[in-house]
Amino acid sequence: MELRVTNLSKTYSNGVKALDDVSLTVPQGMYGLLGQNGAGKSTLMRTIATLQDADSGSVTMGDIDVLRDKDAVRQRLGYLPQDFGVYPRISATDMLDHLALLKGVAKASERKGLVEAMLQKVNLYEHRKKALASFSGGMRQRFGIAQALIGSPKLLIVDEPTAGLDPGERNRFYNLLAEVGESVIVILSTHIVEDVLELCSKMAIIHKGRVLYEGDPEAAVQSLEGKIYSRKITKADLKSYEEQYKVISNKMVAGRPLIHVYSEEVLDGEFAAARPSLEDVFFSKIGGLE
Repeated sequence: MELRVTNLSKTYSNGVKALDDVSLTVPQGMYGLLGQNGAGKSTLMRTIATLQDADSGSVTMGDIDVLRDKDAVRQRLGYLPQDFGVYPRISATDMLDHLALLKGVAKASERKGLVEAMLQKVNLYEHRKKALASFSGGMRQRFGIAQALIGSPKLLIVDEPTAGLDPGERNRFYNLLAEVGESVIVILSTHIVEDVLELCSKMAIIHKGRVLYEGDPEAAVQSLEGKIYSRKITKADLKSYEEQYKVISNKMVAGRPLIHVYSEEVLDGEFAAARPSLEDVFFSKIGGLE
């Protein structure tokens, strides 16, 4: 089964065009949706999750019309938004039990087994009786995945899931998502390039509501071989270099800007050929340079 988004558009009442003729094909497995804040990622996720309507276009999941048959989608959907609310004084066990009941698991014994298995899966079983308000950021995200997985969804949407997590929690979250992605469609919406490169076999770059690239992350990186150059410069020279070259990014290293330049011609000795990264792909795409 795959998810198909075709010519999807959405303009808000304030005139902001959040989605502009977006088309994507999302297969089973981990699929990365990469874009800056405000690029349209969350609007696309909410539309697929049946939380808002599009102005035009279509979305299908197998033989289900996502925009028309919302109940059928919700029966197969797991959703972890960027910010999700919980009842803070309720324990993890009681909250998952309640959610399982809402998902249609009527028998108490069946819910008990399902909840315990899910808490084991996300490594929260020993904290099952604790109030959700006491959970760390990483524990909250793992609980978020648990609530999203209740009901065995065929489509899992996670929006900016690792923002604010420490490296250890982030790695545990990676491993959990990778395991889930072996059997369902998982859409990972993020602005963190490393999330996509480490987790996803397919990806799309979205910018100002438009899809600028869809395909294999590694293939995208390889397409820039021999086209990326780097050099440390002074802050005073940055503007001059931006006027002379196609500077796709700059970051401070030891107090000086390190610039990455896109060029299809070999640059002279003041530049060093740089090994391209997915970050270079991202910035070259949104800058309209490649």
